[in-house]
Amino acid sequence: MLDIAVAREHPTADVDAKRLRLAVNSILSDAGIASGEVSIAIVDDARMHELNRRYLDHDYPTDVLSFVLAREGDRLEGQIVVSADYAAREASRYGWSADDELLLYTIHGALHLVGYDDSSPDAKLAMRQQERAYLAQFGLKPRYDDGQ
Repeated sequence: MLDIAVAREHPTADVDAKRLRLAVNSILSDAGIASGEVSIAIVDDARMHELNRRYLDHDYPTDVLSFVLAREGDRLEGQIVVSADYAAREASRYGWSADDELLLYTIHGALHLVGYDDSSPDAKLAMRQQERAYLAQFGLKPRYDDGQ
């Protein structure tokens, strides 16, 4: 059984937790993950900045971080951390809702948990294809495709 929890650590973010859980469940199931625990933390830029400094030596906030805590066979334990502040800024830039932008970040983080990365052009292309496929399940298309 998969346990996917959403922790709203951002003081004002209004988040569709059910939609985030559905997206992560879909990605994990498609990757053959049958059991485990994944937490999704909705944080502000200050917390994201702190996590970036601590774990990646980056002195700035980012959109999403993901951490595989344990993986064995079809079991996965991991964490996805997304910045609601970052999502609000980018959503305005791309012309869609902050909740949709947060969904994109959550999908991106979940794809990292199951082994996708975006460190090379080919890997990034594969990840973008997966993002499009999972966003389409919610009737969405990433705005970066539109050049907006």
